[in-house]
Amino acid sequence: MIGFILAGLIIGALARLIRPGKQNLGLVATLLLGLVGSIIGGTIASLLGTGQIFELNVLGFIVSVIAAVLLIGVAESVAGRRRVTR
Repeated sequence: MIGFILAGLIIGALARLIRPGKQNLGLVATLLLGLVGSIIGGTIASLLGTGQIFELNVLGFIVSVIAAVLLIGVAESVAGRRRVTR
């Protein structure tokens, strides 16, 4: 469980580094988006037959980072809409 949380934090941090521009996300949001990205990446890697969902492998890690980058983009667009409507 602790390894899963650390992996989520690392994946979230990598996604924030890859995503251009300034993100207004805190540590908790980064962790949560990284965790969700790692679940998505693990699921896709599992469906492709490279291992189980919570098993660390290269394809799962790459897909997890890509999913987290996309999730950060979605989170930014949702947060941006909230600021505009206020």
